[in-house]
Formats: sequence, structure tokens, C-alpha cells
Amino acid sequence: MFYTQMQAAQKGIITDAMKVVAKKESMDVEVLRDLVAKGHVTIPCNKHHTSLQPEGIGQALRTKINVNLGTSKDCTDYEEEMKKVNHAVALGAESIMDLSTHGDTRVFRRLLTKECPVMIGTVPIYDSVIHHQKDLGELTAEDFISTIRLHAEDGVDFVTLHCGITQHTVEQIKRHKRKLNIVSRGGSLVFAWMSMTGQENPFYEYYDEILEICAEYDMTISLGDACRPGCLADATDICQIEELVRLGELTKRAHERGVQVLVEGPGHVPLNQVQANMEVQQTICDGAPFYVLGPLVTDIAPGYDHITAAIGGAVAAMHGAAFLCYVTPAEHLALPDENDVKEGIMAFKIAAHAADIAKGIPNARERDDRMAEARQKLDWEAQYAVALDPEKARRIRESRAPEEGHKEACSMCGKFCAVRSINKALEGEKIDIL
Repeated sequence: MFYTQMQAAQKGIITDAMKVVAKKESMDVEVLRDLVAKGHVTIPCNKHHTSLQPEGIGQALRTKINVNLGTSKDCTDYEEEMKKVNHAVALGAESIMDLSTHGDTRVFRRLLTKECPVMIGTVPIYDSVIHHQKDLGELTAEDFISTIRLHAEDGVDFVTLHCGITQHTVEQIKRHKRKLNIVSRGGSLVFAWMSMTGQENPFYEYYDEILEICAEYDMTISLGDACRPGCLADATDICQIEELVRLGELTKRAHERGVQVLVEGPGHVPLNQVQANMEVQQTICDGAPFYVLGPLVTDIAPGYDHITAAIGGAVAAMHGAAFLCYVTPAEHLALPDENDVKEGIMAFKIAAHAADIAKGIPNARERDDRMAEARQKLDWEAQYAVALDPEKARRIRESRAPEEGHKEACSMCGKFCAVRSINKALEGEKIDIL
């Protein structure tokens, strides 16, 4: 009989996926199994995603990053998107979310789960319109549920479902007059569907049926935050927190069925509110792994939102977030190109790594210590070897190479290099400056 990772863990069974994750995390597998059993660690691994190299998300593990990709009506080039996917994986992304909204989405999705070794996530409500070839208001609850099953069959590891928004939320949004109302794309579609049909959110109303599908395929539910703040002014407001409370209830219901859960968190949050947001989620959602977009700590930096988001992401992960959704320089502006993808990934690899050091994750600082040793020796090849982006580091140094007389240093300090001077002083050598 097939068990979900959580069901297996609760029965005392150590799965192959747990063994892989424990080895990657340098963790005792029994400790990991206990965390999975409690829902504090999630291992998204659909039984049909045969090319997957499993990763764990959650308490006491390395912070993971997700990369959003996919086609749109303005950009439908599967070859280009696959190039981005492969590039993202090579740069260290642990997860790819296919957010395609145009074209033959099933072909691309199946290609991902056939060939991609990292976790694959989707947002089925986007695909509901495309797959059923119906406009939003014509879709039925059954259409939405059947699309979720389709994604499960295709091997998707986790699905973002906006289950926490209800008819009460519709009235709440109208009453509270947020500056940016709802900025979640999936959340806005659910809101619009409920407004047009007058019906309850099908992802909330038929949640038990969805849990059955997820249990059958061991597909993780990522509980989407439809009411995540899209600007600082809306952060930590009534709409956001009330939805979070509902997500906490839905988390418990999923765990009772042995279904793994991620809980999605806020988008735009002032820096001084980030820690509180993380701690409240941990309490309300029973320690389920928190998956955050950024959060972005200022609204005024289009073109640089990979930086605004990485700042928030580092603080969020330091205080409990387990999974960071990357943001690129193109956020709020355009579909990211290959360079945008790289810039976003690097910003978030830095944020995740910085947080892991702060959290005391075993061996997190080992690479930093090797960099310090290489710098002390002015060993440039060793520095490149441990750098997050060796190619860029090498390119910058070589493009502005030092003069022959101080080639062991760099062109910023030259013979004034502090490391060079101290090394020579400690060896009793003459320190030449001119």
C-alpha cells in the first residue's frame, strides 16, 4: 500500500525520500522522520515524478528557494522556458513553479516532471481556463477539482490552492478598502469567480475531496495566501491575518489525513514586521513550513526588487520561514529573461545562506570559512571555487586586472592591500608600497 511521506512517518516507516533528504541535510533519519510525522518538515514528492531528487522543507533544514517560470500570452516559447529551467537548476534552485498561462500547458508540465530533478509546483486555477477552454465565469467547481487531479496525475509535487478565501472575505475586502486589494493572481481569480457566480470558493467547499486526491498521489498542498499584502500599507491587516487563521485550520485538517502542507506567506511587509509575521504563522499553522514571496520590504524599487525581496527573505528565514520564492529584477515590470532569472536566484541563494548561518544550521558556515582561508592566502582560484558565482567573480577581477608588480592583490588596493601588507609583516618581509 502506498503511503504519503507523512503517513509513512507516522507509522514509523522511513522512506527512500527520507533517506535522501537526511543525507543531504547531514541529519539523523529518525529525527527527520519525526519532523515529517509532525508536519514540521514536508518532502514534496509526487509518486509520478520519477526524475525527482527529493528535498525537505521545514524545521532544522537548509532554507530552500523556488523559481517561478512559465509561458504567458506575450511569451510562448517552451524551448526558452526550458533553458531557464535548466539554468535555474544548475544555479542551485531546489524548486520550479510552472506558472504557465498560455499554450499547451500539459505538454510543458509533463516535460518538467519527466526530466527535471527538482520539485515542481503549479497553480491549477490558471490551467483550469486553458484545459477546459472555458472563460472564468463558465467554470464549475467540478472543473477546478478535475484540473487538480490532472496535475496530480502529471507528477506535480505541490499545488498552490487558494483555499482560505471565502464569501466572507469578498465582503471583507469591499469593507476594509485596502490600497491594493488582492494582488495574488490565483487569489484574484478565485475572488472574481465567487463574485461572478455567487458561489462559495470551491477549493474551500470541496477541501476534503482535494485532500483525497493529494493523499492518493502524495502531492503536497501549498495553501496560497490570496490576501497577501501587495504593498506596505496592507501588511499584517485584518484580511491577511483572518485568512491565515483559516489556513491554520486547513493545515490541521490536511495533517489529520496525512497530507503534507506548505503555508504561503506575505509579499510586501515592512522590515520591522517580518519577524512577527513568521512567529504568528508558526503558532497558528502548527509549525507547518512557511513559504514566503520575499517578503519585499519597500515598494519603490522596480528593477531592483530582487534586492528588496532578498533583504526580507533573509530576515524571514532567520525567524522561521523555510522556503523562499525568488523575486527577479523584472518583478512588477515584465516576464523575466534568463539574466533576470540568474540575478533573482543569486540574490535568494545569498539570503537563504545568510539565514542558515544565523539559524545555526550544521555546516552552513563551512564554505564561508574556506573563503576566509583563501582570502588570507590571496589564493584567487580557491576563492573562485567556493564563490556562489565563480564565473562572475573571475570575470570582474580579470576585466580589471592588477598590474604586474602586485598581481597577487586586486586593482582596488594594489600594494596597499591589507592582507598583502599583514602577510609580509608577519613574515618579517619588507613592505613595498611605491
